[in-house]
Amino acid sequence: MLGFDPDFYRSVVSGAGALHTRIDEIARAVSAKGYENLFLIGSGGSYAAMWPYELLVTTHSTLPVRSAIAAELVLSGDPRLGAGSLAVFSSLSGTTAETLKALEYCAERGVTTIALTGDGDSPIGRAADHVLVNPADDETAGESIDIQLLLLTTALLHRRGEFEGYERLANQLTDLTDALIAVQEQADGPAAAFARKHRHTTYHFLVGAGNLWGFTYNYSMCILEEMQWLHTTRVHGAEFFHGSLELIEKDTSLLLFKGEDAGRPLMERVERFAERYNENTTVIDTAAYPLPGVDDEFRALVAPIVVDAVTARFTKHLETVREHPLSTRRYYRVVEY
Repeated sequence: MLGFDPDFYRSVVSGAGALHTRIDEIARAVSAKGYENLFLIGSGGSYAAMWPYELLVTTHSTLPVRSAIAAELVLSGDPRLGAGSLAVFSSLSGTTAETLKALEYCAERGVTTIALTGDGDSPIGRAADHVLVNPADDETAGESIDIQLLLLTTALLHRRGEFEGYERLANQLTDLTDALIAVQEQADGPAAAFARKHRHTTYHFLVGAGNLWGFTYNYSMCILEEMQWLHTTRVHGAEFFHGSLELIEKDTSLLLFKGEDAGRPLMERVERFAERYNENTTVIDTAAYPLPGVDDEFRALVAPIVVDAVTARFTKHLETVREHPLSTRRYYRVVEY
């Protein structure tokens, strides 16, 4: 496959799954200490990556949970944040300034902190109470973070007696490499066709719902905007019909992300609308991809990981046909802002 390094990919995916033992240890420690609420904190893509797991906790548990933008939390505060709080942070580089400042802000208030990073010796890696380390790059960070966050949140809920299937799920997440490589192989042809078709398209309209809404936001902002300099609109499937649908014309590039959780009917409604009023719709449906070794009851939870793998092919082919390297930046970490 174009631009695919199977050895590195295997190291990232299997490395994330292998952290389940360490995650069990952390879940045991923080549960023994006790906590009253959970904060999931990040910046940009790492903030949006928290949304599926905020939704998971909200729909499976009575535990109060909030996903928060790091920079905003430091300025606005939250009266619930304190010594009884557990906060999870994510930064692949471990150097994201806003996330580091939020971690320090939480530490000053006695919050128990957990950090996910690719570099344990980074500022964020050194500052957190508990650290999960799995080296990755921008193209594999999605799978790495999603596997870890799914393991971590279900481990925490398991300790609360609110997720009975944790042990089976953890075993099935130990190494998804073969399954995810097969996903990428299946997606490669459609991805290449999409890239050829949209080589000169400058505007894409993205819609997602349920536990793929965070991914939709992330792919729109961090990949298509930041890494490809494309104009996008991103909207939740439920909110699509409350204003945003007026932007859809027959030739609008409409990209729909369909998962397998309770949000699926919302996306099916958007798809029905698109079939009537749009002639340029691309649907990425996680249900179309086999996942050998993953129980059907867990497919909905694993959908964000599947869509990470699918869109990795879309991104790589877009990068190639547009002759725009994913590493190219004008401003991000280039100038002072």
